Amino acid sequence: MLDAIRLEPGADLAAVTASQVRDVVERLVEARQWQAGAPNILVVLDVGYDAPRIAHLLSDLPVEVLGRLRSDRVMRKSVPVPWICPPQGGHPPKHGGEFVFGDPATWGEATAVTVTNTNRYGTATAQAWDRLHPRLTRRAAWLDHEGPLPIIEGTVVRLTVAKLPSGGVNKPVWLCWLGTGASPDDVDRCWQAFLRRFDVEHTFRLPKQTLGWTRPKLRDSQAADRWTWLVLAAHAQLRLARPPARSRASSDDRGSGRRNRTDSPRPGFGGGSGTCGRRPARQPVHRNPPAPAPADRSARRTSGPPPATKSDAS
Repeated sequence: MLDAIRLEPGADLAAVTASQVRDVVERLVEARQWQAGAPNILVVLDVGYDAPRIAHLLSDLPVEVLGRLRSDRVMRKSVPVPWICPPQGGHPPKHGGEFVFGDPATWGEATAVTVTNTNRYGTATAQAWDRLHPRLTRRAAWLDHEGPLPIIEGTVVRLTVAKLPSGGVNKPVWLCWLGTGASPDDVDRCWQAFLRRFDVEHTFRLPKQTLGWTRPKLRDSQAADRWTWLVLAAHAQLRLARPPARSRASSDDRGSGRRNRTDSPRPGFGGGSGTCGRRPARQPVHRNPPAPAPADRSARRTSGPPPATKSDAS
């Protein structure tokens, strides 16, 4: 939470993200939470991050990048080996055939398929295709790249589940693991790690929705920074108050013999103030019936000024 950085106008999101991840990895190595010979650190990204470029920027670190891709992406297959030179000659191509996410005819045979039975999602099926890469062009972030553009190969995973806990439409999820030679165990680890990322999403949902991190419309950048640090300080206080609240709740349960809540309400669930209080429930709106009023009586007045009445003095 303390690594929050306000993006300046025109900032490179991939470069800023890679710099943050680099700082975290260096702190982990310095604290000896990662040592040589241990598995690489898995970095999980959602849609909106350029996972191949971030993996390229972090290629010197012991990390593996896993990112979610949009369902309309097009990747490239590797060049077949051995490559057969056409009669007219020429250099070997850098890219193979297209892998269109929305066209199953271009997928080919999957290199790994796993089926897992889950409690929340039913049957989860993961298909993986090895050695796919995006076709980079000299624009945007790669405009100032020196030398030939790199070929960043990875494994594309297509995850489908039988149902969603919310009852919504269970659309397939496309993931890209920037590694090659994925085994069935690697495929399962990738999609399960991506689902584990939702715990982090709920962590950031608390400052945004409950503490009102993104609610103020601040025009001054310095005011936005101050508000960010105030929200992070409030989040730290809530984390510090969590153990005493749990011990108090457990003592109340032992004293009363039943499960009770603490006297102080949870933020965002009534009893608070400002952005922490829940809004009162909206009363149902009683609309006029569509049928006209009976002919024997006048219709009830629903709009306009009230009828004129005489006062008692007159």
